[in-house]
Amino acid sequence: MAQMIKRFSDGSLLEFDQGNFDGWCIFLTRPGRLRIAPKDWQYFTRLQELAALYGAEKSYADFVLVFDATSQTLDPALLARISAFSHDYTQDVLRADIVFTLLYAGMLAEENKAFAPLGKRIKRLGVYQVVMEGMRPREAATFSVGRPWQELARLCESRGF
Repeated sequence: MAQMIKRFSDGSLLEFDQGNFDGWCIFLTRPGRLRIAPKDWQYFTRLQELAALYGAEKSYADFVLVFDATSQTLDPALLARISAFSHDYTQDVLRADIVFTLLYAGMLAEENKAFAPLGKRIKRLGVYQVVMEGMRPREAATFSVGRPWQELARLCESRGF
């Protein structure tokens, strides 16, 4: 059974539901469109676009705020905080709200998945690669595939997280 994460100002809905592997699949339903499970590369692309318009440092700092507050439990106060700071993205308030909430949901899912030794840090690595290092979103989204978690942990540590 689906668990609502957030309803956005345009009526879009983000929720967790059963996916191919577990109940932590994230689904986005936009008004008048089919329900989709956004891919990492898709929201990495949107985040990279926001960073280009509003500054990489600002976008990454906002992400880190969300990262630091993410636990294993959905936090309504953090969802409200994301909506609040999304207003800083003046021409892209809704896009920012959706992107940062998707990232939050992805980290929450990682924190709750069995056999995910890096937890939410795997999303932070991808965000860092895209926003701060300029890696292509598709490349960052698949960067960790097939790599030992210990190697990925070292890469995270070398970047300070």
